[in-house]
Amino acid sequence: MYLTAEKKAELFGQYGKSNTDTGSPESQIALFSYRISHLTEHLKSNKKDFSTQRALLKLVGKRRRLLDYLKSNDIERYRAILKDLNLRR
Repeated sequence: MYLTAEKKAELFGQYGKSNTDTGSPESQIALFSYRISHLTEHLKSNKKDFSTQRALLKLVGKRRRLLDYLKSNDIERYRAILKDLNLRR
């Protein structure tokens, strides 16, 4: 599988407060971004995989809602996560 427990711990450690900090918006946004990039690569070679396309759109929506939440509550953390993950806004 593409997302192992070690990779999750690395993402949570890098963007969260610790390796077990799975609840912070930054760590969840980082995890969703990793999964989105993986699904995007999958869809480039499997154009007719509509269930994966739907899952990708749901993940993008979840990430967008978390980013909106972070933006409304703490604009500095929002700007930091955008810069770290090289997201557009």
